[in-house]
Amino acid sequence: MIKLALVILDVATAAVLLAIGNIMFWRFEPQKPLWRRLLKVFAALLITVAISYYFGRIGVVIAFGIAAIPVIYVHAIWLPRNGVNGLTGEPRDKYYALRGWAPPER
Repeated sequence: MIKLALVILDVATAAVLLAIGNIMFWRFEPQKPLWRRLLKVFAALLITVAISYYFGRIGVVIAFGIAAIPVIYVHAIWLPRNGVNGLTGEPRDKYYALRGWAPPER
């Protein structure tokens, strides 16, 4: 019973983080369909359940840390090397070109 409560707590924490992330960073992927966003959240929560069940809270924290490594690399190194601010995504024209999207309408 206690293990189930801990799994639920881990999944709830992941769900809150995903919700905050989707709300705050929606503007950086305006062309991404809603179904893909929901699929990403569902997959992340399923993975969190599995990791929490088999490896516990430490496993979840390690998994979050491992998942953060490519995000930090992209925002701190790759985007600035390509002339885009890693925090603001500006200039938008370069950001959209890197994503392979049409330039934003003005």
